Amino acid sequence: MKGSVKNAAPVRGRNRARFNLRGRVTLVVCALALCSVSLIGRAAYVQLVNSDFYQREGNERFIRNIEIPTSRGMITDRNGEPVAVSSPVESIWCDPQELLKTPDRLPELARALGEPLDTLTSRISQRAEKEFYYLKRRINPDEARKILAHGVPGVYSKREFRRFYPQGEAMAHVLGFTNIDDRGQEGVELAFDEWLRGSPGAKKVIRDNRGRIVENVDLVKQAQPGKDLTLSIDRRIQFLAYRELRNALVSNNASSGSVVVLDVATGEVLAMVNLPTFNPNAASLGKPDAHRNRAIVDTMEPGSTMKPITAAAALTAGVVKPTTIFNTSPGWMPNGKYRTTDTHNYGVLDVTGIIRKSSNVGAAKLAALVPDQEYYEFLRKFGYGSKTGSGFPGEAAGGVAPPSRWSGTTKQTMSYGYGLSVTPLQIAHAYATIGNGGMAIAPTFIKGQRNEPAEVLSPEIAHQVLRMMQTVTEPGGTATQAAILGYHVAGKTGTARKAFNGGYSRDYRAFFAGLVPVDNPRFSMVVVLDNPQSSIYGGIVSAPVFHNVMEGALRLMDVPPDDIETWIAAQEKAEAKSRPAKTSPLAVTAASTTHASLPAPLPVDVQ
Repeated sequence: MKGSVKNAAPVRGRNRARFNLRGRVTLVVCALALCSVSLIGRAAYVQLVNSDFYQREGNERFIRNIEIPTSRGMITDRNGEPVAVSSPVESIWCDPQELLKTPDRLPELARALGEPLDTLTSRISQRAEKEFYYLKRRINPDEARKILAHGVPGVYSKREFRRFYPQGEAMAHVLGFTNIDDRGQEGVELAFDEWLRGSPGAKKVIRDNRGRIVENVDLVKQAQPGKDLTLSIDRRIQFLAYRELRNALVSNNASSGSVVVLDVATGEVLAMVNLPTFNPNAASLGKPDAHRNRAIVDTMEPGSTMKPITAAAALTAGVVKPTTIFNTSPGWMPNGKYRTTDTHNYGVLDVTGIIRKSSNVGAAKLAALVPDQEYYEFLRKFGYGSKTGSGFPGEAAGGVAPPSRWSGTTKQTMSYGYGLSVTPLQIAHAYATIGNGGMAIAPTFIKGQRNEPAEVLSPEIAHQVLRMMQTVTEPGGTATQAAILGYHVAGKTGTARKAFNGGYSRDYRAFFAGLVPVDNPRFSMVVVLDNPQSSIYGGIVSAPVFHNVMEGALRLMDVPPDDIETWIAAQEKAEAKSRPAKTSPLAVTAASTTHASLPAPLPVDVQ
């Protein structure tokens, strides 16, 4: 018995151990089963119940909407020649959060970007919370590929477009320029920014953990490229005007200048040049003052270019005829406590003579015959005191005070171009109105745009004033240097002192405004030189610019001459000079014998 009891104790110990092991296994199995059920339940919840949330979270890490860049519309001149085009470039950007995870790569990136490490580190650190930051904008695609070839984490490239202006400085003030984001800032680029800009598209893509696009998922928005724009500008005439104005500034040591050329029949601006100018391909490097389009935004007193308008006002009022006589002796007349003076005592002049000789006294006497309100309204009808309607950004209206604000001297000084302010474009527009038979057409920079004409002057009076201005460029006039062989030219010189601190400085502006050909005017042109040093007179300083530009423009546009007799006479004279003089055979023999008997002349050193 005792032996059996002793044997029973180990058996119970083994059973207890076996029970404990089974229980533990059961617990483990149950725990695993519960975990499995939990995982299955969680998976079902994630996949079925709350799948949208987790799908969205996953997509945000790998799916991106990226912009599809679009090019800005091309700008061409009236003949289809490109004057502003967009070229594809690359911009390097980074995710600062991702880039700062590998700070040891920053020195390599700094060398690739070509900038100091301290500068780059500072830039990135200041934007550590951002996910997008440009490192380098609008660079050559080859340069961008070299930077990306280093494989720095968080550094990527983006396609953009950069504006290029083939004509450079010659057309800078007309075109303007775009900023770093390809938005128009000045000129036509600003005026038609929405038309030119277009609309970028968007697409959904999948990126890998290095930011590389591995799959295009969906097109979100189709890119709409910018629309092209055809200007009224003729780049050939534009370059002619730029070249001649630049030469005039250099030869006369002038500080600035402007040229405007209009198509008389349509109001289209064929050329507009200002100096100093700037390079629109690197606009940020030039002086801000050079960006100013002086022909449109600068106002000035027009000087004697005002006299044909005054004559037209007197003729329209019916108080004079072209043959009406005025005595301008002794070359001056009182104007309050001041004097209105001429450069010479021209004596007795008819209305045509007042224009031809540019008599201030004669212009003052013409204006005195026109009622104040009628004279004021006539100037306003011609466009003085209001914008021309060209739509160009920043265009100035100028200023013409109403009679209620005139002093005792205002009207008299206005008659010959003081006491009011205009822009060069307004002068060209006023002269184009005369050349167009009295029909005013608002200027435009767009080819084919036709603004509604408005009659401001009768065709008969417009023709009379045109013939008066023709005498200015003929012998005895003040602008013979504006004459063009084979064409009748109508024009008017002007010289005006510059206003300064409520008075006038010793500096002058020299003007010439004209129309050609007189029989059927095609072009209206104005030239303004600011502060010329060689001479102050428009007939000497500005008229040659008109001659050189218009002579080329008439040829380029195939405008037939209206003074063929003068052209033929000049050709015959030139041919006569080029023909050798006729001599008798006897004289030739004698001359040959004489020269043969003489020794050969010694060489002469020409200095």
